[in-house]
Amino acid sequence: MARLHVMERSHAQAVMDDLHDALGRRLAVSSLAPCPVEFTAALVNLCSTQSCGKCTPCRVGLSALSDLLADVLEGRADESTLNLIERTARTIYLSSDCAIGYEAGAMALTAIRGFRDDFEHHIREHSCGFDREARVPCVSGCPAHVDIPGYISLVEAGRYADAVKVIRKNNPLPLVCGLVCEHPCEMHCRRGMVDDPMNILALKRFAVEHSDLNDHKPHVVDNTGKRVAVIGGGPAGLSCAYYLAVMGHKVTIFEQRHHLGGMLRYGIPSYRLPRERLQAEIDWILSAGIDVELDHAVNGEELARLRDEFDAVYLAIGAHSDKKLGLPGEEALGVESAVKMLRAIGDDELPDLSGQRVCVIGGGNVAMDVARSAVRCGAEKVSIVYRRRICDMTAQDAEIAGAQAEGCEVLELTAPLAIETGEEGRVSGLRVQPQIIGEPRRGRPAPRAAATPERVIPCERVFVAIGQDIDSKPFEDMGIACKWGRVVTDSDGAVPNFDGLFSGGDCQTGPATVIRAINAGRVASANIDRYLGFDHKIKLDVELPTVQFKGKHECGRCELGEREAGERIHDWNLVEQGLTEQEARQEASRCLRCDHFGFGAFRGGRNLEW
Repeated sequence: MARLHVMERSHAQAVMDDLHDALGRRLAVSSLAPCPVEFTAALVNLCSTQSCGKCTPCRVGLSALSDLLADVLEGRADESTLNLIERTARTIYLSSDCAIGYEAGAMALTAIRGFRDDFEHHIREHSCGFDREARVPCVSGCPAHVDIPGYISLVEAGRYADAVKVIRKNNPLPLVCGLVCEHPCEMHCRRGMVDDPMNILALKRFAVEHSDLNDHKPHVVDNTGKRVAVIGGGPAGLSCAYYLAVMGHKVTIFEQRHHLGGMLRYGIPSYRLPRERLQAEIDWILSAGIDVELDHAVNGEELARLRDEFDAVYLAIGAHSDKKLGLPGEEALGVESAVKMLRAIGDDELPDLSGQRVCVIGGGNVAMDVARSAVRCGAEKVSIVYRRRICDMTAQDAEIAGAQAEGCEVLELTAPLAIETGEEGRVSGLRVQPQIIGEPRRGRPAPRAAATPERVIPCERVFVAIGQDIDSKPFEDMGIACKWGRVVTDSDGAVPNFDGLFSGGDCQTGPATVIRAINAGRVASANIDRYLGFDHKIKLDVELPTVQFKGKHECGRCELGEREAGERIHDWNLVEQGLTEQEARQEASRCLRCDHFGFGAFRGGRNLEW
């Protein structure tokens, strides 16, 4: 008889694994607005089924906690029940033997403390007081609330120009977002419960690339006689200017750079967002009758003049100032900010890095853009230095993978200490301290110095990419309230104590994503229009295809291809390749049409205006 046996997975275990996978996908794309009490009860019940039963706090405590939550849901609880739920959860958390118990207790504590008002509403009213309006998950996940199922259905039908019209109702820069949007909508796509989320980003790009931008011009209503100044020609300023223009107001954009686009031009290299395509979208926006003054910086004094000359002013200056490391040697020759480097590239002034070794400090998308740009500028070696782990980087996974494929070295758990200098005060290396990951701080495991000697990374150039600041000092000096450098506004974007002045985008929120800036401009346009005494509506006159339920079988997601790394590092042409028509039609057919099936809020018709 054998001493040991190779254990094979049983049929029951295989089924269990499949169910776990399905549950994981379901949780990953769960609704944005469930009942918090129901959700907490479901989590506790799930945790209870995982208990091994060996320790009393977990085995008995989770069962008791589940019964208490059921009392809340079924109207049998009173105010004392909430205190008992909290005490029970705390006991489970403090005394369970393993993570199954104490993590379940921690989740319950987080829920009862974070959703206490909702628990109390259940007890008083015997119903949920949480906003449970049926929303389409992808539309809710998009900051601009673009009608995603609507334009996907038009792509499937081959009506690409109409698809672009649907997008432009809420987003006047569809190609930009088809190339560089971080697509938070896909995180909530319910197709992920079946197999993989829809490739919404690629379908948006396909629709724009297969329709003529001039197929339809902006529809501008009669002139209102009102004039609005928009300070800043980035995504927030362009969005606000466009919607105000089609509402009939006369808009002038004041931009301090040589070109419009803001960080779209001066922060995103052309291998991700080609200049000619960006300019084509900007030209389409300007065709609504918008005037532009380039190379026109606006300080406090100039802002005061514009407020006198215009009926309203929108301040959207973005976040274009760099942040300092505060390290010895930072003023050495060869040290430069990522903002400055990308700004020069935006003006077609490419730095010559031929034969040089480059260190890029940072772990965000900007750091990846700088590193990949340095490769294209001839750098001999590019090292990305980051004090945390690669998995902690804020850069998109695709950007990190792209940088590595192009030969960039990623040095994780490596903290910069000082910049070494050589002859004539030029950079000769970056002194670093290896790190070890430690306890969480601000939501991420924090690194600390490892018991490993410091070392010097030889290099001739150092680019600092640790974030951007807002140049708000001129406006603070004239009395505009700012907090942490950001312009303070009311909920409608109005700047307090400055009649007719509004602000939005990165200068109000801090550095964020392109789609959030676009939506900030859209929201501001509606509020400025109301301030000027009007109530214009942005309407849509596109008829969508009839919805037909075909039975959604499993089907893989079509991904975008990329040009070979060895080829693309020698030019600035677009790296990602678009979908073919066959791929786009197939990908569009995967949409579950959540806007039609199972969402009562949409059955009476879509929101065709805002």
